[in-house]
Amino acid sequence: MAPQKTNRVLTRDLSTAFQPKEKSLSYRTDILNAATKLFAERGFKDTSIVDLSRLSGAAEGTIFHHFKTKEEILVQLLRKVKDDILHEVSSKIQRNGTGLMLVERTVELFLMLSETMEYEFLLLFRNYPYQLASINPECRQSIEEIYNCFLDLLIEGIEKGQSDGTVRICKPFRMGIIIFSMVIGIVRFKIFHLYPVESCYSDILESCRRMLR
Repeated sequence: MAPQKTNRVLTRDLSTAFQPKEKSLSYRTDILNAATKLFAERGFKDTSIVDLSRLSGAAEGTIFHHFKTKEEILVQLLRKVKDDILHEVSSKIQRNGTGLMLVERTVELFLMLSETMEYEFLLLFRNYPYQLASINPECRQSIEEIYNCFLDLLIEGIEKGQSDGTVRICKPFRMGIIIFSMVIGIVRFKIFHLYPVESCYSDILESCRRMLR
């Protein structure tokens, strides 16, 4: 009696091969959402594909169907974070009023987003995204666009303020860097729970005013 043939191809994980488009996109979103939380809380290197699978509900094979490597997940995640932050800035920032007001609104918006998008900001303050950015141009571009979005608004506000008389004469780029660095430092204290800095927000704005007047 001839041995019975086994259809070995059926032993492969075909869970992603015939997924409806809507389900496939849902898995991708779930994976990125899980990566946001895990990369932010644990760090990139201390998060495994198994961890991502458990939190997202997507099988490991499904994850690798959407992303070739764990590094690619981080690159795509940073692109999503960039798009989300830039959307929030463009929809919320108001350019009417004086230049000094634009600076104040930019600082207030950065502080507000650091609370409403806490996981995204915690991810941005982790070390590995910057290590990857040194060798991955797309990763570097996403990080630069996020920071430049706020820095450009600060510079715009300073230049406008010098024209309308609400900001003293200074070098806009240099002053923008100083203000932005101060605000980032405060947010890092909050994100990593080093100091309860939320009560200092009004003092931060007052410090910005004194630096610019």
